[in-house]
Amino acid sequence: MSDALPYAEVIGDPIGHSKSPLIHNFWLNALDIEAEYRKTHVPTGGLGAYFLQRRSDPDWLGCNVTIPHKIAVLDYVDDPGGVRERIGAVNTIASETGGPLIGTNTDAGGFLQPLLRDKWKGKSAVVLGSGGAARAILFALTSLGVPDITVMARDPAKGQALLDSVGAGSGTNGRAIRMGDALPAADLLVNATALGMVGQPVLDIDLAPLPDGATVYDIVYAPLETGLLKAARARGLNILDGLEMLIGQAALAFDIFFDAQAPRELDAELRAMLIAAGD
Repeated sequence: MSDALPYAEVIGDPIGHSKSPLIHNFWLNALDIEAEYRKTHVPTGGLGAYFLQRRSDPDWLGCNVTIPHKIAVLDYVDDPGGVRERIGAVNTIASETGGPLIGTNTDAGGFLQPLLRDKWKGKSAVVLGSGGAARAILFALTSLGVPDITVMARDPAKGQALLDSVGAGSGTNGRAIRMGDALPAADLLVNATALGMVGQPVLDIDLAPLPDGATVYDIVYAPLETGLLKAARARGLNILDGLEMLIGQAALAFDIFFDAQAPRELDAELRAMLIAAGD
């Protein structure tokens, strides 16, 4: 029998920037749960070896998944909730000793939490990117009934296919344009790419077409105030930073891994800790 603590972790490539261990371990300590949460670098092409090793570890509770593995992990998990068809990306995998690996997605719910809290009632949105995070965000926006959604992607055909897959591509409800094209006027702009993240290229986009009162939501959290958010703040627009979605999705995953609800009444303390920890 193992003397080690049960643990969950986050995997990705890169992974050094991840704040997920700080979040989960903060909650574990607050609730006096004897477990831990780690981060593990898994390179592209290394998922098979990773899951083979972890499935033999009785202390492993599962993992969160970040860039660039959210789509690739679908090949390694069971999908009883139909995440493949509804979202097309997995960011949370639960493990039970001797049982299947269960894939789900907490990004969509985590993304929506601050919009619901702020009672956002916009009618149009632009999403930058067409990867795993964008898939979850588009699913979330369509679940809200947002009638006008534009995807800006390096490959507009991929963006259109993504819109079609979440049911937002019919008629005038969904359209895809190329990154670098003029930004449409919209009530919400979401950066679902890694652009602007520490070590990544900057996101160069002109926010002038956005109307006064628009919301700019950047899911990048390292740095916390990205160039995009600085530009939005200078325009006097509403902003939501990457910690909003990060904490929201982490709370949903925490319940899955540790069978306990995250103490969200401590969010202010948690945010202060994360900001003090820097990028």
